[in-house]
Amino acid sequence: MDFHPTEEQAAAAGLAAQIFRDLATHERLAAAGTGSDAELWKALAASGLIAAVPDIGLLGLVLLLEEQGRTTAQVPYAATCVYGMLPIAAHGSADQRDRLLPALATGEAVATGAFPARGRRITASPDGRLSGTVPAVPWLREATHVLVPDADRALWLVRTDAPGVRTSAVETTAPWSAGWLTLDGAEAERVGTGPAAYEDTLAAARTAFAGLQAGVCAGSLARAVEYTCTREQFGRPLSTNQGVMLRAADAYMDTEAIRVTAYEAAWRIDEGLPAREHALTAAWWASEAGKRVVHAGQHLHGGMGADLDHPVHRHFLWGRQLDGYLGCGSELLAELGAVLAQEG
Repeated sequence: MDFHPTEEQAAAAGLAAQIFRDLATHERLAAAGTGSDAELWKALAASGLIAAVPDIGLLGLVLLLEEQGRTTAQVPYAATCVYGMLPIAAHGSADQRDRLLPALATGEAVATGAFPARGRRITASPDGRLSGTVPAVPWLREATHVLVPDADRALWLVRTDAPGVRTSAVETTAPWSAGWLTLDGAEAERVGTGPAAYEDTLAAARTAFAGLQAGVCAGSLARAVEYTCTREQFGRPLSTNQGVMLRAADAYMDTEAIRVTAYEAAWRIDEGLPAREHALTAAWWASEAGKRVVHAGQHLHGGMGADLDHPVHRHFLWGRQLDGYLGCGSELLAELGAVLAQEG
């Protein structure tokens, strides 16, 4: 394994860090509410950071999503990449690639996904029309396209403005412009063949969102360290208290565990190696360790951590949303056990 970024990946991560740091300020995030920051989205597209994703690979994307997570930047970057750029590039037809990738790369089109597939929530007719509901799809209110798996785990791409598609606002823990998706005989186009395209996309999504969680946790911990080093109690900084140091150390180790498992899963996927269990492991760490870290970050702020307008509270909300997205810890562990038992 080699987790050292290539020159291209490092340059992209550095550019992303600069853009997110300059534009994803607390004031702009507060003004965005539950919606996307249009100016930031345009800046990402203009910089080529969306178009570059198929070239820098999933590991490169994880590095970029870490930078987004540090600032909780309010844009559908992860969703557009893992449910649009990557699956279309990997599993789309030549016509789909030529037609869809340029619009996604420029930010004109925004993709999201109704993942994971659960039971018979979505069914497909023989002529490729979808029916069913998905109660909470992230960034649906911003999306032009939704990648939808049916009951047989075939992938379909649906335009949000197509006949038979209805969306309504849903408020989730993190302000991700989520929506309720209702399909009633909606026209859709198939992406890939067989369930392999679904499994590949789900593994990539779990890995990518684990990378985003690593950034969210790193940002929360950085804020906690800054606060405890400057806030004094009984004439000395809070950071000098052993309990504070141990809590911060545990949070750091948890954050590193999320990061390294996400890196490993991304590297294996990029290398074409089996990675389903590695993606599940990364997602499990993102769920279980992630919620510990964002709770610690909030608690280390003391009373300030209870202020809903404090920047650290955004990390708490994002961390809790990512805890359950694409499967909570117990679900992921059960799925991982089933995969290992099947392989054994």
